[in-house]
Amino acid sequence: MLKETIYAQGKSARQASRELARMSEADKNAALGAMADALEANVEQILERNRVDLESGRQAGLTKALTDRLMLNEDRIRAMAAGLRQLISLKDPVGETDTMFRRPNGLEIGKVRVPLGVVGMIYEARPNVTVDAAGLCLKTGNAVILRGGSTAQQSNRVLTNVIAEAATAAGVPAGAISLIDTTDREAVDIMLRMNEYLDVLIPRGGAGLIQNVVQNATVPVIETGVGNCHGYVDEEADLTMAVDVVVNSKTQRPGVCNALETVLVHQNVAGRFLPALEEQLVAKGVEIRACERSGRFLRQWTPATTEDWKTEYLDAILACRVVDSMDEALEHIHTYGTRHSETILTENYHRARRFLSEVDAAAVYVNASTRFTDGEQFGFGAEIGISTQKLHARGPMGLRELTTYKYVVYGDGQVRG
Repeated sequence: MLKETIYAQGKSARQASRELARMSEADKNAALGAMADALEANVEQILERNRVDLESGRQAGLTKALTDRLMLNEDRIRAMAAGLRQLISLKDPVGETDTMFRRPNGLEIGKVRVPLGVVGMIYEARPNVTVDAAGLCLKTGNAVILRGGSTAQQSNRVLTNVIAEAATAAGVPAGAISLIDTTDREAVDIMLRMNEYLDVLIPRGGAGLIQNVVQNATVPVIETGVGNCHGYVDEEADLTMAVDVVVNSKTQRPGVCNALETVLVHQNVAGRFLPALEEQLVAKGVEIRACERSGRFLRQWTPATTEDWKTEYLDAILACRVVDSMDEALEHIHTYGTRHSETILTENYHRARRFLSEVDAAAVYVNASTRFTDGEQFGFGAEIGISTQKLHARGPMGLRELTTYKYVVYGDGQVRG
């Protein structure tokens, strides 16, 4: 019965995607505006349902960081509405001609941007993804089937109902935005093999969810999100700036994928840097898990294990390691990094350039917080996720990354000999 229900949603989404592909940018923008207005008109209803999720989360023992990801308030709902309106101001990539050229035989060949078709979103604990994904997919002419985590079921349900009803009233085809409204884990297994109806799956959440999707899906997958992010404090770093950047990267919002999880510190500055860093981290309630060499300069710390180097905490915990050289720092990042976001703190131009060149990640920074790896911060508007793979997209996935292309060929009777 569950499979029949989900396949019926897939069939409806497939039909809607064909109609969406023909919608004008003006009509899509009008629908986005209607969705934004509907969110603001239903704030109390949304908050009421979110409070149910929060109470369930508290009873289930959700961490403070995960509770923050789940929580909605009036400002966050208005921010979601503002994100939809920002999409209105961005150029629709659908129909853009990337290139046009003429062959010697007279054929004119163009490479034109088109929607992906039907996007399946599988995500955890972040109800804002419901709105971000729906808005981005609508703007790019894609239908979307959403499957949120059980901790946010009530929030996802009300958000989907509000925006889908507003979109349909504005002329968007029914089925363009839908939610698989069940906590049954079988729903994910069904989506992984919906090749007939889904063109791509985008998982967004913890390592377990993402690996399950990547390893078991027959539908093409864009891998996103796992962020074991590092900061390397070089021996020629401005240490005051380095403390500020590391603290921001870790504490500005610890429960997200671009938060810092490990700091690597050159041995020549560890004695000056680590006590100053510890003072600020302890004041913000951060637990430090450190190697023995780091512990010589710290007062409150727990010995780190190899598992700590591998862990995306998504919590107020920071791993710390003293290294002998930049080579050792790079080797650590190559071994334990997840190709998400990495930063170096240094005033040395050549080391900065080397870090940018040798670190394999979606976003590589010099003297800046990893928290900037974000579609809005990059100027793309909302993002549907941070891709950590190399095909077909990498980094914050905005509008253009939700399109593919086709070749259009104009002739005047050419035949191949």
